[in-house]
Amino acid sequence: MTISFTRWPEELVSQYRKKGYWINKPLTDLILKGDDDKVAIVCTGRVSAHSTEEHRTFTYRDLREQSSVLAYFLAQNLGVSEGDTVLVQLPNIAEFYIVYFALMKLGAVPVNALFSHNERELRSYSEQVNPTVFIGSNTHKLFSDDAFATELKKLSPNLEHFLLVEVSEWAMSIDTVLTKAIETKQHALESIFAMQLQRDEHTVSGEVAFFQLSGGSTGTPKLIPRTHNDYYFSIRRSAEICELTSDERYLCALPCAHNYPMSSPGAFGVFWAGGTVYMAPSPEPQACLDLIEKYRITMAALVPPAAAMWVDALESSMSASNSSASFKPDGVRQLDSLRLIQVGGAKLSDSLARRIPQTLGCQLQQVLGMAEGLVNYTRLDDDIETIMTTQGRPMCSLDEVKVVDEVGNEVTNGEAGELVTRGPYTIRGYYNAPEHNRQVFDEGGFYYTGDLVRQDERGYLTVVGRDKDQINRGGEKIAAEEVENLLLKHELIMHSALVSMPDKTMGEKSCAFIVPKLKTHTLKSVGLRKYLRTHGIADYKIPDRFEFIDTLPLTHVGKPNKVMLRQIISERLNKER
Repeated sequence: MTISFTRWPEELVSQYRKKGYWINKPLTDLILKGDDDKVAIVCTGRVSAHSTEEHRTFTYRDLREQSSVLAYFLAQNLGVSEGDTVLVQLPNIAEFYIVYFALMKLGAVPVNALFSHNERELRSYSEQVNPTVFIGSNTHKLFSDDAFATELKKLSPNLEHFLLVEVSEWAMSIDTVLTKAIETKQHALESIFAMQLQRDEHTVSGEVAFFQLSGGSTGTPKLIPRTHNDYYFSIRRSAEICELTSDERYLCALPCAHNYPMSSPGAFGVFWAGGTVYMAPSPEPQACLDLIEKYRITMAALVPPAAAMWVDALESSMSASNSSASFKPDGVRQLDSLRLIQVGGAKLSDSLARRIPQTLGCQLQQVLGMAEGLVNYTRLDDDIETIMTTQGRPMCSLDEVKVVDEVGNEVTNGEAGELVTRGPYTIRGYYNAPEHNRQVFDEGGFYYTGDLVRQDERGYLTVVGRDKDQINRGGEKIAAEEVENLLLKHELIMHSALVSMPDKTMGEKSCAFIVPKLKTHTLKSVGLRKYLRTHGIADYKIPDRFEFIDTLPLTHVGKPNKVMLRQIISERLNKER
């Protein structure tokens, strides 16, 4: 059984294969590159029940064998087979990759939910793909017991099995599976190897490998079908641009399920190069800087708020050391191993961009990418002004990029417009979303991204804003419509409008303008936040600020005038400062 999705036209498929962009290999090929005894993953986020080590290490042999053993268990004991969908929600731990490659070996299709996602998001994914298995962690509050699991089963008729990383009273444990499987490991390895040999790589590589998640601009999260061929090309090309080698030591501090730390070039690019991925629970600066020193990290990927925290922490440390009478040179952090910091996920300000290489002592690379496909990079040999002031250019000669005005006409270089694209690793449609696809894909297969950019004569892009009704809160995308619809269910709210407001650290935060039903009302920000949490949305979607007004300003077609609302909140913030 295969997953239905919008395919590329055959003439383009032939072109991509002829060019060598699509190589007809499954993504499991990524972990065949590293030497058996080379360390593939160092996991700092969790100590296994079966290990007393502070940080757990996994060689490439471990990664290959443990993913095969888990695949065998999933097939033999849980009946997972090719074409089945599996809902996965794991934090930054090595098991994320073991699970991912186990499912790839079976031809099962995972949906990788973020660990920050809550009831609402997981319900939506379950309803959309009807998974057969859920794989997660009981460190997430929803799975400390089986109450929410029971609810998910009712939503998804095929969902029969729950597999958690840890030992649990109500679900099976990956730890237990991998420990007990030592006795039958050889049989499991032979069985999975034989099964893979029987699958036609040419056919498999053109099918859906997994679903990525779209931030979207509407209330329903959209699923992005990524094939083996298109995703593998994106990974390989990214690794080439970033000049990865087997000596790379990459710090994965952003949520590992995000497209950016997975493939731009991310952990998968490092696996392809045969390097080592070091996993941090979060981008918290002190812990991450400790890891850079301890393990001689060479590369890390950040979003602008995290980059700002790192720079601020280092500058504060340097200032304190320089002003201290007891200052000793050996008290300065040793970060000289760091060669490259990537920053993407949201617009990076020029001022912060210039502080990063000065403070961290390494090269900066800006990244403008999207889970739907297109990735832009500044190049390592670009001049300093290009690196500081642009978000890069497309990574592939067959990336077709246009910048268009509101009626779809291309604008001249230097003029702002919407970024429109298609290419060998940009999807042709969201999964099972025909109505939305008609809105964001044209007849030629071009994807209208909603990003407002300027393009120079060299093809470099600079982000100037968003056209979609979406808020980019430090790299996490919030669909305004989703939050607005929940607020409108409140019995005391007449109208609501969610807009972005500027924030020095996050880039953007969210502000909800509320029109109460009664002139004298008891609505409070604290109460509305509690109300939204009862609907189970992720915390990052809950408005940072609430403003109560008598009426919403409207556009000439009767819609909330969000340009005016953003101006109102900006003026209020300026007055408060």
